[in-house]
Amino acid sequence: MHWLRAAGVAATVVGVAGYVAGVVTPYPGRAFSVTAVIVGITLLSITAGAEVGT
Repeated sequence: MHWLRAAGVAATVVGVAGYVAGVVTPYPGRAFSVTAVIVGITLLSITAGAEVGT
């Protein structure tokens, strides 16, 4: 697995978990979970086209 794709999956999973935790119990900095999801999806979309040419 490409390391950038792994980072995208990790950021997305952590962001979604943080968002769910923030819905259940508000905590300081919970808005960063949305940023983590955005970054994770961006990394996944960048790496999606990289495997087509190989």
